[in-house]
Amino acid sequence: MQVYAARAARWRGYFGVHTWIAAKPTNAPAFTVYEVTGFRVRRGGPAVRISQRSPDGRWFGSAPDLLADMRGAGVDAIIGRIEQAIATYPYENSYRIWPGPNSNTFTAFVLRQVPELRVDLPANAVGKDYLGARVFARPPSGTGAQASIFGVLGLLAAAEEGLEVNVLGLTFGLDPSDLALKLPLVGSIGFDAWDTPNSQ
Repeated sequence: MQVYAARAARWRGYFGVHTWIAAKPTNAPAFTVYEVTGFRVRRGGPAVRISQRSPDGRWFGSAPDLLADMRGAGVDAIIGRIEQAIATYPYENSYRIWPGPNSNTFTAFVLRQVPELRVDLPANAVGKDYLGARVFARPPSGTGAQASIFGVLGLLAAAEEGLEVNVLGLTFGLDPSDLALKLPLVGSIGFDAWDTPNSQ
């Protein structure tokens, strides 16, 4: 089970990343990739796209970063829970680049249902803090708490993510575990902020 992020397509890539989840159960012939795309909704289809493609393939020319990698004993049960979470994604027919729901809203929603993955989504994953009508939730890593008003104003404090402030969908923060600053547009700046995936 893997989680990836790559710069979004065209002009959106200057502002943020697109995230997705890839899973390969035991004895499966290929990876299944789960992601949300806006063009499917614009054409009258569901937001969630499920396909069998290379999990680490480029996204419109942008190479992805591996955010999490889980394999071995117990991963099939985790994949089952991921699939259950995907089936309950509440914005199946909606997509909005800003402030959400978008591809990062989807990934964050699924991760909240499987907190043992402890994934710290990039600061420039715009839409990750969109909670719809809810105000309080646990963060995607499941290691703390967050409050967000429609993804445009919020606060997050967690062991994995550190401290984040969301202003108009832009994330500013400090991650003590990675000794990194979290900034809009660029993501994280610091030691090993992007280079060390969360492997289990």
